[in-house]
Amino acid sequence: MLIERPPRIFRSLFPGATFRLDTPHKQVMLTFDDGPIPEATPEILGILRQYGVKATFFLVGDNVRKYPHLLQKIVADGHSIGNHTMHHLQGLRTPLEKYMADVESADTFIGSPLFRPPHGLLTSAQLKRLGERHKIVMYDLVTRDYSRRLNSEDVYRNVVRLTRPGSIIVFHDSLRSIEKLRTALPRCLEWLRREGYECITL
Repeated sequence: MLIERPPRIFRSLFPGATFRLDTPHKQVMLTFDDGPIPEATPEILGILRQYGVKATFFLVGDNVRKYPHLLQKIVADGHSIGNHTMHHLQGLRTPLEKYMADVESADTFIGSPLFRPPHGLLTSAQLKRLGERHKIVMYDLVTRDYSRRLNSEDVYRNVVRLTRPGSIIVFHDSLRSIEKLRTALPRCLEWLRREGYECITL
């Protein structure tokens, strides 16, 4: 539960960051971290297209550099994009200037004001500097689709159990997650539709 939904004490460490949409309505924000990659992104886009849903993709700059056509497909389908650093750096293990340089390098390929830190971790200095130029988007629900200990049913159950109005939901555009998402993502989208949720982007 502490992983799937970050506790208040964790959220308090990131003043100014968005963990949840400010809405009383049944609206959620679907997000996908770590792409784009040819082994996963096209399938995810196809599922989202099938259900008429828009999402936000937090992209690793080096992946965009290698696969610019996938960025073009994401944008052409009407999805939003955000910066996820150039090399998927973990903030607590990276000096401030090196981290900022990596984010700025990714900006040259992604060009978005939205930012999500890999692993959801930043130092206070990184948070302050990033907040000067970016809107920092965290999460209210982590599906854990990346976990080798979970199967597609577990991912689906996490979404059903923890989604609430305003939830920012994290899936992953990655090799670890795609096998589960082939089954879990359509089921999640169908459940959200049945429950009257609207998927929106920033």
